[in-house]
Amino acid sequence: MSDELMARINELLSHYPADKKKSAMLPVLHAVQDAHDNWLSVELMDKVAEILEVKPIEVYEVVTFYTMFNQKPIAKYMFEFCRTACCCLRGGEDLMDYTCQKLGIKPGEITEDGMFSVVGVECLGACGFGPMLQLGDNYHENLTKEKMDALIEDCKQGKVNLH
Repeated sequence: MSDELMARINELLSHYPADKKKSAMLPVLHAVQDAHDNWLSVELMDKVAEILEVKPIEVYEVVTFYTMFNQKPIAKYMFEFCRTACCCLRGGEDLMDYTCQKLGIKPGEITEDGMFSVVGVECLGACGFGPMLQLGDNYHENLTKEKMDALIEDCKQGKVNLH
């Protein structure tokens, strides 16, 4: 872990009582993942456990529960499609299938160039705006095939900010 990352972790820890470091687990995991190409290796999870003074299994449980944490390298652009009722009723699953077909991959796979992946996730909390997906820190709502085509093209041209 870089000095810069450790400084960020220490700043995050300062928001919690010294005897409750575990409470900082989610923000610390986000900071570590952001600093390591958007995924968490076992070694990184073990280091987080050491920093938070918890057992490694406690970190593994959190990382495997939340879809926002990645346990393997991911594509530069990961389309996280909401797969719950509101989005599905408005065509979310069909749009996810369309995107996979357009990119030539199956859900969970990465395109050969490492640019794109498509995954289904649980509710992203934008139920009135489905179908929708999350790309980086941003939501893309009321999606259509045409909007997906444009989003993919913008990604290819480097026009999409992930933060």
